[in-house]
Amino acid sequence: MTYDLYIGDRMFSSWSLRGWLMFEKFAIPHNTHMIGLYSGTMAKDMAKLAPARLVPTLRTPNGTVVGESLAMGETLAEQHPKAGLWPKDPAQRATARWLCAEMVGGFGALRGDCAMQFRHIWQGFTPSEAVKTDLARVETLWAHARLVSGSADGFLFGAYSLADVFYTPVAARIIGYDLPVSKASRAYCKALLSDPAVLRWQELAQEVQYDPMPYDLNLPNRPWSLPE
Repeated sequence: MTYDLYIGDRMFSSWSLRGWLMFEKFAIPHNTHMIGLYSGTMAKDMAKLAPARLVPTLRTPNGTVVGESLAMGETLAEQHPKAGLWPKDPAQRATARWLCAEMVGGFGALRGDCAMQFRHIWQGFTPSEAVKTDLARVETLWAHARLVSGSADGFLFGAYSLADVFYTPVAARIIGYDLPVSKASRAYCKALLSDPAVLRWQELAQEVQYDPMPYDLNLPNRPWSLPE
């Protein structure tokens, strides 16, 4: 029972990272196919998946095409109930779904101003008030998840879940732009980004060279690294 997963450039495609982690972290067999987000071939590459038009997209073993990350997560959780994509506890599971849904529909300033990338730690980036508002909301949700789950550190609901999948690119933005968050939130970001699967994604992201580099900023930077 092998799925086909279609993703975009690992360096920048935050939604592709979410889709890939759903398979990697829960040991669901899949074949990965690359869509050319920055090579000009995206429309051609996606044609066979119509009406899906964005990455990630999956094709199930029976041929059904599923677009949108939350729909993909729910489909995999339904097909693999023992894999543990959602927390077992009903209250925790409902809260995890809430966090994922808000991630899908929210945080426009954070996502728009701070494109995910794994090349640099930008230095001197000044977040807008809208980005600060998004960060405050993210931290409120993370704190609420820990209140519901009783998990003081590590992953939000104790065991790794889709909630952690959906917030991994947020963690990459927080670290990559050195954004102002609490010590506890920074520790959670480090826990997400030091996961072996994410480290493998980062390694693969470095294999593609870009000229010019998308989302480049006229700011000093240092090589990507996790906080101490």
